[in-house]
Amino acid sequence: MQAVILAGGEGTRMRPLTRHVPKPMVRFVGADGIRRNLIEHNLEILPKEVSEVIIVVGYLKEQIINHFGDEFNGRKLRYVEQKKPLGTAHAVGLAQQYIKGRFLVMMGDDLYCKSDIKACIASEGNSILIKKVRSKFSGGQMEFDKSGNLQAITEGLHDKGYINAALYAIVPEYFNYEQVSIKGGKEYGLPQTLVTMVDEHPIKVVESKWWYQISDLSDIKRAPKLIKNRPS
Repeated sequence: MQAVILAGGEGTRMRPLTRHVPKPMVRFVGADGIRRNLIEHNLEILPKEVSEVIIVVGYLKEQIINHFGDEFNGRKLRYVEQKKPLGTAHAVGLAQQYIKGRFLVMMGDDLYCKSDIKACIASEGNSILIKKVRSKFSGGQMEFDKSGNLQAITEGLHDKGYINAALYAIVPEYFNYEQVSIKGGKEYGLPQTLVTMVDEHPIKVVESKWWYQISDLSDIKRAPKLIKNRPS
């Protein structure tokens, strides 16, 4: 199985740290006391089913390519460049030329746990990781049926519910669907595109045990403490 890691963003909310370093290359100390960058923290926990990783690069791409080279811990690495920040669906589309079957997609600046990745892989067909939120939030609410299949993503202000935890297992038929534009046509969204598949290719929701989104400098400061409690 292949995994696609999206690592092309600038990370403007993490300035000045990301003025000279791409956000996915920001490092912090893990539970074992070793400093790793965000991509390394995720590569380390990929299950054995993943034999190849495609990294979509953009901002300061040379730092990522030069650091990792052609392999990491025995896994083959390859790179594709997203020259303009046109969204997650566009980034995944750039990797299509290398995709050979069902594949994973994960964010290069989010942190995951191995059990969640395994759960997404174990679900047949498409799957998406979701996280329960017990307070008000603004954004996309994941709507799913009694069988645990995604039905819709409802944007807006919500009292509580489930949000997208940005980890996907996707069948290659995904590339037959037109990318859905978001943000007034400035980008193309991966979850929004996936929703257009549900009638022909159901998307199983998988509730996350542990997921941590890195948005700004305060998140990086909290990461060393939080990752100590990450389940295996």
